[in-house]
Amino acid sequence: MKYLLISMLLMSCNAPQSNKVVAPGLDAAITTQTTMTTDTIVPAQFDATGQLVKVVKTNDAWKSQLTPQEFEVLREEGTERSFTGDLVNNHEKGTFVCAGCGLPLFSSEAKFESGTGWPSFFQPIKPEYVKINSDTKYGMVREEVECARCGGHQGHVFNDGPEPTGLRYCINSVSLNFVKN
Repeated sequence: MKYLLISMLLMSCNAPQSNKVVAPGLDAAITTQTTMTTDTIVPAQFDATGQLVKVVKTNDAWKSQLTPQEFEVLREEGTERSFTGDLVNNHEKGTFVCAGCGLPLFSSEAKFESGTGWPSFFQPIKPEYVKINSDTKYGMVREEVECARCGGHQGHVFNDGPEPTGLRYCINSVSLNFVKN
């Protein structure tokens, strides 16, 4: 039964829409002890070589900062159940930031209704703010989306989105915080 539920969950995210690396040049890992608030944008910082400065923490540090569900999704690549996230039906103007480090990832201007049960976007704020990895778990080949600064799992990107990009970034609500304009 457990595997059937996982399969159904993955299939719904894959359904077409209905309408600890430190940046080169740094001598040590960048560590932050601050606790994020739900309405904070933490601007990107770049090192002398122009590389995005990474946030690197131990699992214990992440566990003390994140809720259990945020930790499961962001650090262990879990997935929240479809249609349960608090940002699925958010239609306010603002910025969606990584729940782990506050990096601005998506704008409300790029959000659209995909009918999948997860917030969907046709593009990130800046391509370099997300990292795309190949994901072959569960017998499927997908493209995983991570926050480029902290490595937090966000969701997956698919080639069935609207114009102008044709992409659908299918993102877990729990991986994001919303900052209203």
